[in-house]
Amino acid sequence: MGRRREGEPRRRRDQEEEIEELDERVVHIARTAKVIKGGRRFAFRALVVVGDNKGNVGIGVGKSRQVPDAIRKGAERARKNMKPVPMVGTTIPHEITVQYSAAKVMLRPASPGTGVIAGGGVRAVLEAAGIKDILTKSLGSSNILNVVKATMMALEQLKDPAVEAERRGVPVKRLLPFWARGQEDV
Repeated sequence: MGRRREGEPRRRRDQEEEIEELDERVVHIARTAKVIKGGRRFAFRALVVVGDNKGNVGIGVGKSRQVPDAIRKGAERARKNMKPVPMVGTTIPHEITVQYSAAKVMLRPASPGTGVIAGGGVRAVLEAAGIKDILTKSLGSSNILNVVKATMMALEQLKDPAVEAERRGVPVKRLLPFWARGQEDV
């Protein structure tokens, strides 16, 4: 059972190494109740954020009767839903405000050394994505599931400065934040 046949690929170890590289954060666990004939049946919902700290991040929701199973399912869904995030150095390329349901999230680029100025679910998503300097504000609903989804939508809607500069027909430096215009390695 533990032996590998000749010519058979090594899948499990490669998958485990890939999983170890990812930053997995459990943002929220909610207990839900279903009323049945004999009383209440409890289940759990786990909101998990997975990122590689290099510009890719995903969110997943797992539901199960036990907490560990819910977390595992959420992490698997988050890995499947990972999306790239355009970045300029350690921040985002431009300001964006996105609304998901009643939750509204504003993200603003920040100069190097500012840090992640964010709370709860927004912070988890941004740190897992590898963003080091950003200013944020959560407006409207404080429902953590909707706030995290709004943050993810905002990151998906960000535009890459190089692609946008080409589309507009202007130099890339013109679209970068003012503190990043002097750097050549961006």
